[in-house]
Amino acid sequence: QVQLVESGGGLVQPGASLRLSCRFSGGTFSRYAMGWFRQAPGKEREFVAAISRTGGGKDFEDSVKGRFIIYREDSESTMYLQMYNLKPADSAVYYCAAGSASSRVQTYTQSSEYAYWGQGTQVTVSS
Repeated sequence: QVQLVESGGGLVQPGASLRLSCRFSGGTFSRYAMGWFRQAPGKEREFVAAISRTGGGKDFEDSVKGRFIIYREDSESTMYLQMYNLKPADSAVYYCAAGSASSRVQTYTQSSEYAYWGQGTQVTVSS
């Protein structure tokens, strides 16, 4: 059974950086496309970033383009979300997700395309 565990969240000031980690276990990491979603209080869960199972395909939500980087380290079975220049609007619980993928470059931007989810990590950006 695939399990995902996020870490790295916290309380930071606007303009700061954070790196979120998503540790994958219970399967073959390289067979899964991965993604990050976030959910703020009173809002629906939204797509943030996605990476294909080989790392060759990447996709980002418009508001994070140029500020967030997504990458994976298959030797560690871990996906990362490096976040720069954080804004209060980035405050949310961040979830990582895994979806089985046959294509080497396919990315998934819809939550319904992911079968496995982590428990979430809180990111709060406030002065």
